[in-house]
Amino acid sequence: MTKIKDIAKACGVSVSTVSKALNGNSDLSEETAARVRKAAKELGYIPNSNARVLKTNRSHNIGVIFEDPTSSGLKHEYFSGILNSIKDEAESCGYDVTFISNHLASISNSYYEHARFRGCDGVIVASADFHSPKVVELIESEIPSVTIDYVFDNRSAIMSDNYAGLHDIVQYLYMNGHRKIAFIHGEMTAVCQKRLSSYYKTMEGFGLKVPDEYVKQAFFHLPKASGEATKELLALTDRPDCIIYPDDYSMLGGITALEEAGLEIPDDISIVGYDGIQLSRFMRPVFTTYVQDSEKIGKSAAHKLIETIESPRTSQVEQITIKGWLQEGKTVKALIR
Repeated sequence: MTKIKDIAKACGVSVSTVSKALNGNSDLSEETAARVRKAAKELGYIPNSNARVLKTNRSHNIGVIFEDPTSSGLKHEYFSGILNSIKDEAESCGYDVTFISNHLASISNSYYEHARFRGCDGVIVASADFHSPKVVELIESEIPSVTIDYVFDNRSAIMSDNYAGLHDIVQYLYMNGHRKIAFIHGEMTAVCQKRLSSYYKTMEGFGLKVPDEYVKQAFFHLPKASGEATKELLALTDRPDCIIYPDDYSMLGGITALEEAGLEIPDDISIVGYDGIQLSRFMRPVFTTYVQDSEKIGKSAAHKLIETIESPRTSQVEQITIKGWLQEGKTVKALIR
């Protein structure tokens, strides 16, 4: 196995010079640093991660908690976009990414214990039950952490602007003449609560009353549940002229129910999704949906966590809101012109 002293001998420099070149120190000439890095590559040098930890007190490994009760997991484009951008940003800063679970083989443990076991410098909580004692334990520990779409008092959070998202959707529908707007929402997470609040507030701002039966609970990323909720809305005597769905995948269940009822989209009824996944642009008609900037959300989470790890004295706890935009597809009919 090639060691630093072998590289030093090959280049005719000191061991400390090789160490500085491999660690990117700025007090070497670029010519010397490049010569050392080239020799290290040619000799097949592989850095010893254990030695690096002992020297820097960092593993350069960050953990990600991603728990998905619907089991759509990495197949879901919105979350895969977030996780991929976390990975890209972390790797560009010299960090590896490890998934953190509360189950390691057959042993049940806490997120904190798993993060410690993996030697994580910090953890991003991308999706989880934020009220879980195991999540709270991690957040309250000494391990730096950043959350996505949930705020703890002592940790930074990256927030998709869910309140603005529903406001923009309802406003768009109102401007197109829709007055009977139903909302099928996901399970009662912090994200859902913000969307519901915005829905009611925006409807009220336009002077529109919301019948209780116009609001249905389903599940995020579960088309079947939204399909059943759609059937309930269609059975109403005074049915809505537009339905908002919790996400684009769930809207597929609604589309199936509408087609089974013999309704044309958008001529007979309008629909709107959420997330703006790539599939929404390939469907016919193209979905009208609110696009969440998953790439920016993931990149911001990784960037903020690494800043917190590397500059603990100067990094500020903050909430960073990432705004999305409305994709005006072809699933909403203009009732007024």
